Amino acid sequence: MTEKEKRATTDLSNAQKKYLRGLGHHLTPLVYIGREGIVGNVIEAIDSALLSHELVKVKIVNTSSVSKHEAATHIPEQTASQLVQLIGKTLLLYKNNPKRKKEDQIKIP
Repeated sequence: MTEKEKRATTDLSNAQKKYLRGLGHHLTPLVYIGREGIVGNVIEAIDSALLSHELVKVKIVNTSSVSKHEAATHIPEQTASQLVQLIGKTLLLYKNNPKRKKEDQIKIP
């Protein structure tokens, strides 16, 4: 992991997580983890969604062999993102994208 990625994964404060949870409440999952588990193309899809949206919901379907706790630790490591919330089998992930237009970036208090 590069130094830039390490800075991007700095822990969010509880207040920042609360703010992001509020923004993510209405979102629908963009990526689903199926029975094949966390494979390369799933990580690529999550990374791509994070670049586009910065805040993404990922859903683990019932037929998946991946536990929610395994996904909650593995996915943020692989995508250099931060786990904002794990509720049921849905993960809310955040990754700042400084290349997005300033007005499109999520501004965290």
